Amino acid sequence: MLNTQQLAHWHEQGFVALPGFKSADELRAAVTRAHELVEALDPGSQGSRFSTRDRSVVADAALLASAHAVHGFFEEEAVDDQGQLRVPKSRSINKIGHALHRLDPVYRDFSHGPELASLAAALGLQEPLVHQSQVIFKQPHIGGEVGWHQDATFFVTTPQTVTTFWFALEDATLDNGCLWVEPGGHRGARGVLREQYVCEDGQLHMRALDNTPWPDARQALALPVPAGTLLCLHGLLPHFSAANRSPHSRLAYTLHATDARATYSPLNWLQPSPGMAPRGLE
Repeated sequence: MLNTQQLAHWHEQGFVALPGFKSADELRAAVTRAHELVEALDPGSQGSRFSTRDRSVVADAALLASAHAVHGFFEEEAVDDQGQLRVPKSRSINKIGHALHRLDPVYRDFSHGPELASLAAALGLQEPLVHQSQVIFKQPHIGGEVGWHQDATFFVTTPQTVTTFWFALEDATLDNGCLWVEPGGHRGARGVLREQYVCEDGQLHMRALDNTPWPDARQALALPVPAGTLLCLHGLLPHFSAANRSPHSRLAYTLHATDARATYSPLNWLQPSPGMAPRGLE
């Protein structure tokens, strides 16, 4: 699945880009289904405001309820002080998650297959378990910035095994909020986990672990990619995406997987539920 150069790049830089991983038909099905889910969403009963800068904006109960369901979260700037949408629902949704890979037939198919399982094995996940999936819309003009973070913050294992599979459902450009990474930031002195997002007594909060500073602009590399590209990210790799002030959306779909051989932290915000234990990628 990965050639020698790609595998070396993964180990050295902490990411690898695979253009054309998904076909035009698969992309069309995923994008169409995303818009169908938004159309069916009732903002009053299944929606919550989501801040990409301040996670305290998301109600603990709303986020926890989405762990094993399909819920919608709206852009922070799309909701007024009375909780009403300032813009149409189709242009105000931030993301849908977090069990699309289990509960939605279209995304179940999109999230599994021998090619993805083979890729996961090449990246070191011998017994992959998928914990979370989400469609991120990055809306035109109001798509929020997502600051520097490490995905291992949200899925701590011992040893560290979380791997992100980030699918570009639409072109990701410098204008509409593509990902930026710190090449090689997953290893050496900088390859430390800075924070852990924990759940204690039903309350979610960020726990500081290490004061290593986040990268600055000089250390950041932009990753503009065309639709159909799969970006794989090491769980400790610092990355961010800028706000989308362009007239074009930037739909992406992400999966977060760990290795079953590692110990999954009981403090992680997303925990297995009876009847919905995480499964592999086949």
